[in-house]
Amino acid sequence: MTRTIVASATKEVVIGFDQPFCVIGERINPTGRKKLAAEMVAGNFETVKNDALAQVAAGATMLDVNAGVTAVDPNATEPGLLVQTLEIVQELVDVPLSIDSSVSAAIEAGLRAARGRPLVNSVTGEEEKLEAILPLIKKYDVPVVAISNDETGISEDPDVRFEVAKKIVQRAADFGIPAHDIVVDPLVMPIGAMGTAGQQVFRLLRRLREELKVNTTCGLSNISFGLPHRHGINAGFIPMVIGAGMTSAIMNPCRPQEMEMVRAANVLNGTDPNCSRWIMTYRDHQPAAAGAAAPAAAPASGSGRRRGGRDARRARE
Repeated sequence: MTRTIVASATKEVVIGFDQPFCVIGERINPTGRKKLAAEMVAGNFETVKNDALAQVAAGATMLDVNAGVTAVDPNATEPGLLVQTLEIVQELVDVPLSIDSSVSAAIEAGLRAARGRPLVNSVTGEEEKLEAILPLIKKYDVPVVAISNDETGISEDPDVRFEVAKKIVQRAADFGIPAHDIVVDPLVMPIGAMGTAGQQVFRLLRRLREELKVNTTCGLSNISFGLPHRHGINAGFIPMVIGAGMTSAIMNPCRPQEMEMVRAANVLNGTDPNCSRWIMTYRDHQPAAAGAAAPAAAPASGSGRRRGGRDARRARE
């Protein structure tokens, strides 16, 4: 059974088909967050600290850490800022970290600063990236996210994306990196732009699991990009993608509806033995007030809301 081991200084996490779904908190990322980017450039890390604590409290298994605040000479600015951010986060929480950067120098600086065994996010199938990143993965003995695109860009054909993933796994083997340390991102397309995006990723995940035997991840919210009420789509996607074989995702753990789906999928997938984590989390759960979200549990047989409504009308008549 494929197992990818990540660790902080004090905690080890296993990503695998027989393990609970690994939630990688996405919030420490200034991309698209102008306020956070400005704070980080100014040396203000209060939002970073708050996001780190909130995500772990909400149930994140790992945290993704990104410091890409500027496109202006990132080779000069990003390594130091990423190290500073990693050091701050490591002092606050004990979960493993994902070092997220497209700058090779920043990744190596982060690997020197990180405690334990972090995940590197990421390498692509581009030759330049393979030659720059895979030696670092071997040198520091860490796992890496492999994104299924190459010099030709992102293909809409899932079979092409599979071949890119296969190429990365094979090239990693040339460097002495085992397949269990490759976590493939099959690239989830927006369902609003491509109606077959869900079906594509489900089929691709099954191939990645059965043929390459690798763990997988994705940017979960990509599926709902451009649609209203995105969190409803995300929540529906979670148990389906887990059922297809995905073992981790970069997502926002502070969305209760989405985390509830993760925990439910763990129960139904057999990775929450005796439903113990579900019970610990929800045993004191209170049904939502009228007009809010539906209650977590159905009422006893014969006393459902619709039946009660009919009985009440009959009584009035």
